[in-house]
Amino acid sequence: MLGKKVFGLLLQYVEIDKRQIKLNKLSSNKKSNYVPSFSQGLDRFKSIGNMRNMGYLPRWVILAIDMVIVSFCAVITYKMLVEMGRNYVHGGFLYFIIPVFLFLNLFFFWLFRTYSGIIRHSSYIDAVKIFIALFLTLIFLVLINYTSYIFYDRKLFMNAGLFINFIFTFCALFIYRIVVKQSFEIYFSESQNSDLIRALIYGSDANAISVANALKSEKPSRFRIVGFVDKENQNSSKRILNLPILNLKKKIPVLMRSVEAEALIIADKSLSKEEKLVLVDECLEFNYKVYTVPLISDWEDRNEISQKVKNFQIQDLLERKPIVLDDKSISSQLHDKTVLITGAAGSIGSEIARQVISFNPEKVIILDQAETPLHHLTLEMDKLLADSHIVSVIADIRNKESVEEVFKKYRPSVVFHAAAYKHVPLMEENPAQAIFVNVGGTKNISDLSCAYNVESFVMVSTDKAVNPSNVMGASKRIAEKYVQALHYRLNVEKQHCKTKFITTRFGNVLGSNGSVVPLFTEQIAKGGPLTITHPDIIRYFMTIPEACQLVLEAGAMGKGGEIYIFDMGKPVKIIDLANKMIRLAGFIPDKEIKIEIVGLRPGEKLYEELLNDSAKTLPTHHEKIMIAQEPAEDFEYVFAAVNDLIITANQYSSNAIVSKMKAIVPEFVSMNSNFEKLDNCSTNQIIEQ
Repeated sequence: MLGKKVFGLLLQYVEIDKRQIKLNKLSSNKKSNYVPSFSQGLDRFKSIGNMRNMGYLPRWVILAIDMVIVSFCAVITYKMLVEMGRNYVHGGFLYFIIPVFLFLNLFFFWLFRTYSGIIRHSSYIDAVKIFIALFLTLIFLVLINYTSYIFYDRKLFMNAGLFINFIFTFCALFIYRIVVKQSFEIYFSESQNSDLIRALIYGSDANAISVANALKSEKPSRFRIVGFVDKENQNSSKRILNLPILNLKKKIPVLMRSVEAEALIIADKSLSKEEKLVLVDECLEFNYKVYTVPLISDWEDRNEISQKVKNFQIQDLLERKPIVLDDKSISSQLHDKTVLITGAAGSIGSEIARQVISFNPEKVIILDQAETPLHHLTLEMDKLLADSHIVSVIADIRNKESVEEVFKKYRPSVVFHAAAYKHVPLMEENPAQAIFVNVGGTKNISDLSCAYNVESFVMVSTDKAVNPSNVMGASKRIAEKYVQALHYRLNVEKQHCKTKFITTRFGNVLGSNGSVVPLFTEQIAKGGPLTITHPDIIRYFMTIPEACQLVLEAGAMGKGGEIYIFDMGKPVKIIDLANKMIRLAGFIPDKEIKIEIVGLRPGEKLYEELLNDSAKTLPTHHEKIMIAQEPAEDFEYVFAAVNDLIITANQYSSNAIVSKMKAIVPEFVSMNSNFEKLDNCSTNQIIEQ
């Protein structure tokens, strides 16, 4: 401890706090007769030894130290050559030689600002600047030497001595900076190591090295890197950044235990999704933390790299190959067009807005009835500095007159209809509202799209519309039926309306408002418990950006009348999702955070489907998008049934509303709901009840 304090004291004198100097001057001027007590002097000595409180040297001090080193090296060179019997300088011209020698060094130090760098953060660029400054000094001194020889027939210096002095000086200045830099790094690393997370980096390529360098220079530090893992098992005898390279001959938890690592940072860009999931599962099983970092594009920007090192998220477990969009087709649909997005303040609508604006439409109309979220989206869109004009409209799709004013004023060419009520339990309790928004609102927007000659109308639907077991899913299926029937009616009758009506259908999206992942995240933050409706419940998931990309693609490829379904990947068991989220948060399931089974909610299924029992699919040119072959129904029947349903909804008789929904959608069979009794009753019986 005493050695460390003395060492800190010495370094404090090397790098003096500029502000402390000013304070000392002020205090000495104001309190010239002040004599500090012994305890105050001791406290001051301790504060000097505390390197954490030290500031940076003023530049003139660094320049002065450099000139002292230059002078010292010149003296050493002179003494060494004299003892070897050589005359380094002409003794009769010292009055000229010394000022010129010091002036040239000082001039080139000033020219290349060798003193402007912070010593403790020196890099190879500082070394290059010092080398160039000293080399140019050498060149000028040699030129002066030969000029003197030409005009006065005598040399002022020995050229070999100048070169030796150049080497001595460069080495001294360079080593001085290295010593200070390393001293600070050693001191701070020793004092901080106890607070840092001991981490092992998975990977040994340039990407992994960049991550390690970035984390080493990160302030404040989070990790202490203890080694690298090479899955190819080819570099066991080598080291990177003076850290060991571990071969993957054993499972990763065994390697981590051998080096006492607490976390794994996955930085290997060649890992497949399956390999990454295996690593995560192995680490979570033994309660090791897992961090991930995307592929590094700019290896020089260390701040950006370190900021991207983040906890492994549940979204990363569903990571898939990047979606390749037909940008040309989408651009032809959206470029220089007016685009209307309903439900724009929601998670899906807002992401559609963000992606649409990248195709440079002339105008983007973001419409929603939720004031605050729409305002936040407007502020976000304004920051994108896009050429498109953003128009924010507060309107309710249930009110046809207010929405028609939007169509009349802006004449949109493309409509993305994402406005809907989506929460299953709430719609089970409020079926009338599901009809007003999901059915009536869709009818309003689709009818207006036709009336104002919109080029394409794209509706965002849900997998809950397939063989629906709840009011929300059935309302979306009725909306699908209306949109599809409307298109085929217009197509058959060859009316003036040329709108393409397209439906997109997909499952749950990670991170959407009210979805399971944000709910679990909130419950974990509160210390649990995590609530799951059934241990066997499974769901399909995709990320919000992925879902919206496929919506844009489907909208561009659609000819009209199609119901597009998306490849949702493999279904996920919700209880497995909960366990992984708890472990990713650093807790142990059922010990530190409990999981409670609360029973299925009204209308909830154990699993969702993307196709009706009788439906088939057709492939498209995009591997993740298929067309569901579901026959369109007669428009006159659907139109009359929908109008009758809306009239019934205005009477707020839940049983009557749901009964009529079951008549329109025969496959609608309620599950775990008060409406199960309606499945075996006729409409007349319900009305009588």
